[in-house]
Amino acid sequence: MATYKYHLLVCGGTGCKASNSEGIITALNRTIEEKGLENDVKTVTTGCFGFCEKGPIVKILPDNTFYTQVKPDDAKEIIEEHIIKGRKVTRLLYTDPETKKHVSDSKHMGFYQKQIRIALRNCGFLDPENIEESISRDAYQALGKALTEMNPQQVIDEIKKSGLRGRGGGGFPTGLKWEIAAKNQADQKYVVCNADEGDPGAFMDRSILEGDPHSVLEAMAICGYTMGANKGLIYIRAEYPLAIKRLKIAIKQAQEYGLLGHNIMGTGFDFDIEMRYGAGAFVCGEETALIHSMEGERGEPTFKPPFPAQSGYKGKPTNVNNVETFANVPVILLKGAEWFSSIGTEKSKGTKVFALAGKINNVGLIEVPMGTTLREVIFEIGGGIKDGKKFKAVQTGGPSGGCLTEKHLDTPIDFDNLLAAGSMMGSGGMIVMDEDDCMVAMAKFFLDFTVEESCGKCTPCRVGNKRLYEILDKITKGEGTLEDLDNLRNLSYVIKDTALCGLGQTSPNPVLATLDNFYDEYIAHVVDKKCPAGACKDLMNYYVIEENCVGCTACARACPVNCISGERKMPHHIDQTACIKCGTCMEKCKFNAIEIK
Repeated sequence: MATYKYHLLVCGGTGCKASNSEGIITALNRTIEEKGLENDVKTVTTGCFGFCEKGPIVKILPDNTFYTQVKPDDAKEIIEEHIIKGRKVTRLLYTDPETKKHVSDSKHMGFYQKQIRIALRNCGFLDPENIEESISRDAYQALGKALTEMNPQQVIDEIKKSGLRGRGGGGFPTGLKWEIAAKNQADQKYVVCNADEGDPGAFMDRSILEGDPHSVLEAMAICGYTMGANKGLIYIRAEYPLAIKRLKIAIKQAQEYGLLGHNIMGTGFDFDIEMRYGAGAFVCGEETALIHSMEGERGEPTFKPPFPAQSGYKGKPTNVNNVETFANVPVILLKGAEWFSSIGTEKSKGTKVFALAGKINNVGLIEVPMGTTLREVIFEIGGGIKDGKKFKAVQTGGPSGGCLTEKHLDTPIDFDNLLAAGSMMGSGGMIVMDEDDCMVAMAKFFLDFTVEESCGKCTPCRVGNKRLYEILDKITKGEGTLEDLDNLRNLSYVIKDTALCGLGQTSPNPVLATLDNFYDEYIAHVVDKKCPAGACKDLMNYYVIEENCVGCTACARACPVNCISGERKMPHHIDQTACIKCGTCMEKCKFNAIEIK
């Protein structure tokens, strides 16, 4: 195998690809060839580095230099300056927002310092389309250990001892789930990987599959060994083309290397994996709906019991875990349950991957120990709120979660603490909001999503959530009443108590959380007919400040509905009955003569 003096790791995750990281690789390779450096320098397309806000990213080994927001035009300078002359390209280095100093090594960046990467351990470090690079970082070592040194129950006991809980949202103990499936006897069993990931703002599972697919394939095989299954299925949404491509390559390579298929490693254990594609239905993240979708039926949940471990895919015992849960398994077997359980809190062991999104400076993918506080995540790792705005709330757990406020910032993040605070872990979406966000509108946004994604099987979800949305819509239009606030709360509890599946049971959470934490905003919408955040268009009115208006006519000329009148060099007037509240007048005015009331 060829050896190189330098490896240029270029982020090839979906986010950086969208910002033309492929163009960067092409430009780097062209310059390398022009300079005759093919035997000394190699470019490597990796998975996501996590620091999406600063992408595309190029990392140079062995000196670990971390270049941010790289463009194809920067490639020549990187080769000529860094590789040939040994001088770092300062303008491409990360600048610490507090010290204003350049930081060349990611280990010294605030974004990474509090992270412990277990599920993401290989993302950004290897070419996910090259199985040999994965093997060089211990891929399939845990499978080999399980097959040659441990019996199935010993593997299950190790996973149980580690305290690993499902990372898909429910938090059910993984080892116990495997044990239940192992105890149910059948002529055929199945291991299913849930890679549906439907939460708005969530991209944890996608990034793992794009950056380290072999970790998931290996864990599925280990699970199959423990429960006596020889068949694995990955249910992935068709909107993940890059993840699908890399999974296909990984499965083929693993089969060619004898790590999947017949008689794995000569142990007599057979296990193979196929893929099934989803159409992007949020409800298919629920395991029974997912199984029905794989069977070619409507993606609707069914009442449990029987659980999938008893009767799942094609009526056979089936174990379903999500991508992140599986990604933790190989490292637990290699490093030991005690090592894993030493990280995190008493009831929530290990780490959790979160997708930071919204009004936050460092948008990206992070992995932190359970017990890390929201304040650490948002203000230290996340770099605080954009544009110096005031933090208002963070929505955890996606549409099924709830909003947490400033009073919750010092809450240690784990399964139980988030539930106690009125939210939930969910799969790991974390959307940050600032002072300009209306919490009533936020609840309406998530209800709109839930209504759209409901399978319609049960009345509480199909009809109840529609009624919730209609009430919220009334309120954001200034047509709500105090009675509507009582109806919101009462109906939310009815839906939680009577809906068939987890989607319906948790769908009112954003409504209840905002009622509890931001009741004053609801009162302002209902009683004062005002939106304190200025976000609800129907409650906004634009007025001309006469003493500031010089009659330049810029606003009148730009108004798309011609609702602004007035003589030149005289104060203008806005017809409130015709105004569509688009804000164009305020954008065009250079004299601060337009205000919102």
